[in-house]
Amino acid sequence: MSEQRDEPDGLAEFPLRIAFDSLLSPASTATDRDDQDVTSIDLWSLLPSDLAPLFRPGVQDLTEEIRSELSRAIPAFSRRMDGPFGKTVTEGIQQAVMQFIDRLADPAAPQDDRAQLFRDMGLHDFYDGPILDVLQTAYRIGARVAWRRIAQVGDRAGVPTATLCLLAEAIFAYIDELSALSVEGHASVRAREMGALERRRRQLLEVILSPAAATPQALTRLAEAARWPVPERIVTVALELRDEHSELPGANMDGRVLVDLEGSEPCLVLAEEHRDLLHKLPEELPGWRAAVGPTVPVTEAAESLRWARRTLVLVGQGALPDTEVTWFERHMSVLWLLNDPFLVQEISERALAPMAELTGKQRDKLSETLLIWLETRRSAPEIAQLLDVHPQTVRYRLRQLERLFGASLDDPDRRFDIEVALRARRTLRGVELTR
Repeated sequence: MSEQRDEPDGLAEFPLRIAFDSLLSPASTATDRDDQDVTSIDLWSLLPSDLAPLFRPGVQDLTEEIRSELSRAIPAFSRRMDGPFGKTVTEGIQQAVMQFIDRLADPAAPQDDRAQLFRDMGLHDFYDGPILDVLQTAYRIGARVAWRRIAQVGDRAGVPTATLCLLAEAIFAYIDELSALSVEGHASVRAREMGALERRRRQLLEVILSPAAATPQALTRLAEAARWPVPERIVTVALELRDEHSELPGANMDGRVLVDLEGSEPCLVLAEEHRDLLHKLPEELPGWRAAVGPTVPVTEAAESLRWARRTLVLVGQGALPDTEVTWFERHMSVLWLLNDPFLVQEISERALAPMAELTGKQRDKLSETLLIWLETRRSAPEIAQLLDVHPQTVRYRLRQLERLFGASLDDPDRRFDIEVALRARRTLRGVELTR
């Protein structure tokens, strides 16, 4: 080597804070700091450029040594070194070594093209395991092997100890840069992949909920692309914001749930065997009101969601309690009663026609007593206890009802119509009272 460079003049007089330039940004330069006791120095500018030709002849041997050490220390590497994976690893090692030496020769040389190689190392399909953990280990092993070889070559060539120390700093700072590039590449690919997966899952959700269901083959293909195995039976959930003027709350749903929170009618779909996940909805979807539809075959998902949405409408009207999660299966009679308002009105007018001439107050008292009698068929004293009135009052009301309805109370079909009408009226009256 033609000439060795000693430490820059005055360098030993100050504590050093080394500023490592990165492959992610242009090379830095020395700058003055407000703190006069600390000098920031570009590490690469401290290293003699004539170190590069000293180490360049050993690139191939160092590449092989690092490759062998990786195979020995990381079993996952050794099993795949004979194929494309091994070729990629060898290329990566050689490029890393060459790039380091080129940086010694010219710290200001552009690094963008070579940087992409190490971003690509972070691609998730490069290795069928936790790729970032494996790469971090490989980079550390490579740094140790490289430092051992460079220290041997430098010592034989008479490189000053201070320069060798800076070389060690440069090697491990450089490895940190390579690790950062791989993390960046991994993160960007994962972000793109998650975006694509989200689109596929949204498409699958739309197809499942479409009245014109796709063929089983098409549904299976979509499900495979969305990483969501198609179950035999599913559950749907209709959603709405509790406060329509509030900002859209976020969600962190389990991957087994298909989610649409941004459509005009937000909803969820999940397999029957994962119903237990629905008990976590209040925590996972704060700010939302949810109604769980019936469990149905996947081909009837649209019908399940129709009933879930109908349930949500009745909650909004006050016909059903306003809870964070409302279950269709617990309110089927009310849903049936109120599913066709016109038919309910027709039944009520016909079945309760005998009470049409009564005052509103009279009609309410007699309706309450008649419904309890139809539901329980208990005695006057027992009904009086339920209504918190005197038994004689109940007997008086029952006699009035017998006069009004006559033989209708002995006819099972007519009694059924009357009870349906009274139940519907009680539910609708509750709706009116909550408005």
